[in-house]
Amino acid sequence: MTPSLFIAGHWTAGCGSRSGPVLDPATGEEVGRVPFAEAADLDVALAAAARGFALWRATSAFERSGVLRRAAALLRERHEAIATAITREQGKPLGEAKLEVLGAADHVDWGAEEGRRAYGRVIPARAPDVTQMVVQEPVGPVAAFSPWNFPVSQLVRKIAGALAAGCSIIAKAPEETPTSAVLTVRCFEEAGLPAGVLQLVFGVPAEISERLIASPVIRKVSFTGSVAVGRHLSQLAGRHLKRATMELGGHAPFIVGAGVDPAPVAALAAQMKFRNAGQVCVSPTRFLVHESLFESFVEAFAARASALTLGSGLDPATGMGPLAQARRVQAVEALVRDAVDEGAEIRTGGRRAGNQGFFFEPTILTTVPLAARVLNEEPFGPIAVVNPFAALDDAIAEANRLPFGLAAYAMTNGLVEAEKLGAGIEAGMVSINHSGLALPETPFGGIKDSGHGSEGGVEGLRAYLQDKFVSRRHALGG
Repeated sequence: MTPSLFIAGHWTAGCGSRSGPVLDPATGEEVGRVPFAEAADLDVALAAAARGFALWRATSAFERSGVLRRAAALLRERHEAIATAITREQGKPLGEAKLEVLGAADHVDWGAEEGRRAYGRVIPARAPDVTQMVVQEPVGPVAAFSPWNFPVSQLVRKIAGALAAGCSIIAKAPEETPTSAVLTVRCFEEAGLPAGVLQLVFGVPAEISERLIASPVIRKVSFTGSVAVGRHLSQLAGRHLKRATMELGGHAPFIVGAGVDPAPVAALAAQMKFRNAGQVCVSPTRFLVHESLFESFVEAFAARASALTLGSGLDPATGMGPLAQARRVQAVEALVRDAVDEGAEIRTGGRRAGNQGFFFEPTILTTVPLAARVLNEEPFGPIAVVNPFAALDDAIAEANRLPFGLAAYAMTNGLVEAEKLGAGIEAGMVSINHSGLALPETPFGGIKDSGHGSEGGVEGLRAYLQDKFVSRRHALGG
């Protein structure tokens, strides 16, 4: 079995015999297997993380920055090979995969620099012989869980934040897309990261999360994934009083106000909606279009969607790749069928494409009633729901109706309207008149059922730091 676990500075296949298949979603064929970590492997990883934390926290921020910068350079140098692994195991077009890896390198560079600026502060004291300081310290070893839809960028967000702050980390990467995670961790290893500071494991998610989070070694949990799993891991973390960052699912509204040109907005909407076949936590899903523009927007949007070429992500002609797994195809089919049963109209798409791999047509539904599942459950696939609105307040109310609050988008030519949208929409991230999310210097995270905490920006670094107040009198009193 291929050594895919990185524990205590060594690559290993683990001490057990269990493994899982790795499929090419464009064909459905098995292209490899990934070893599963057993409890004994996790115990070794925990012990290594404890040693690694003691070493790494004592390493200067300047030296840590150098390691991260070298890792970022290696990611850029190897981005084509890593991107090819993403596409082969996850399905997205190769161009999207390349951008993912290059963006991940930017995140590592940002962490390298921001980690050198994790300043504390001095608080003026009431007595002349007292110094009061707030010192920022790394929180401790981290257990991180990353998803398959962005197997490098989401993994790197957690690694970069933890390492920049001085924490060690055990990263549990997705079993569906192991190769790109392995190649990414090799970049950190070869950049000179000391043994034990970073571990990479795969395996049965419930087994790994329960053992890692319960361990007294782990002091911080970071998870990106579904609301249901996030709730469970939050409960585990809370039971053991562990700090947690949860980036969970969304159901992003995309509001199109009166007076905009529908053609370029529809082009942007198609680009954002069908990127990675809609398997993006911040993908726009509920398109709320002013009634005066509704038909013209739908026509332009449907034309863009139907023009996308489906195929293997390794084919340069492909505009949208397959869904990542067979279960995603089944889930999307069920949502479309339910919407139609409720009275929705299919304007384009709506069916599985071909008889090989996990392809589903880019789909646009209109006149969808609120009772339809697709308007209440995150579709996580290439489905766009387009409904009209008459008053902006109605659109904002619909945007806020669901318990999700990750991302939201709005297109408008009015400054007052833009301010009202930015203030009125309940989401952790609101992007107006462009797609402006997920840059390294900006926070990425949600509110309500979409989680808490942020990755990226200064907020992402602070998630791995804790404050210590030190009050020191200069000499013992008489």
